[in-house]
Amino acid sequence: MSIVIRTLSERVFEIVREQIVTGQLPEDVPIRQDALASDLGVSKIPLREALARLEQEGLLTSQANRGYFVRAMSTGEADEIYALRLCIEPAAAAYACGVASEEDREKALAAFEALDRAANDSLGDVAVRNRDFHTALVRPGGRLLTTQMVERLSILSERYVVAHLKPAGRNARAHVEHKKLIDSWMARDARQLETLLKEHIEGTLYDLRAQFAATAG
Repeated sequence: MSIVIRTLSERVFEIVREQIVTGQLPEDVPIRQDALASDLGVSKIPLREALARLEQEGLLTSQANRGYFVRAMSTGEADEIYALRLCIEPAAAAYACGVASEEDREKALAAFEALDRAANDSLGDVAVRNRDFHTALVRPGGRLLTTQMVERLSILSERYVVAHLKPAGRNARAHVEHKKLIDSWMARDARQLETLLKEHIEGTLYDLRAQFAATAG
């Protein structure tokens, strides 16, 4: 029975997470757990477990007597997330490409192909595949803490990735940039990869700043 409950909780977690990442659940509005549980056709137990996990991921906040809220995105948070990524990810990926095994290289290529396929499906899936791809470029370095930090930052980036990809033409540009990244990584060209990854992260942040400024204006 516990296995069934955990499996259901995992599925609820994935569904609610996608609703948050794609903006289906509004920011700074209390989540109506009764209504959401009813919409999902589940009891409140697996929903509460999912919401607690989403708070741990930084997608939700909770307030006493008010429940859970979707955290609002902001320029400040984007600046912080992407600044940390710039400090860690390019150098980590550059190191990893030089020590990656053939199995690692196959997994990285598969992660790129999965991301490419997801671009034709949903933005929620793109966000997850984008995280998998960026993590796959770093994991072969064998530095556990670095990999965990990159994955954590990629999770926090997901809503920003979706927001960044919404304007027309961004998907095509992202595909070109990701293709250059995987080509450099597979060629073990650490210097070029580090440069391209910095440009990729900086370019996304630049666009996000412009989008937030336009919204605020």
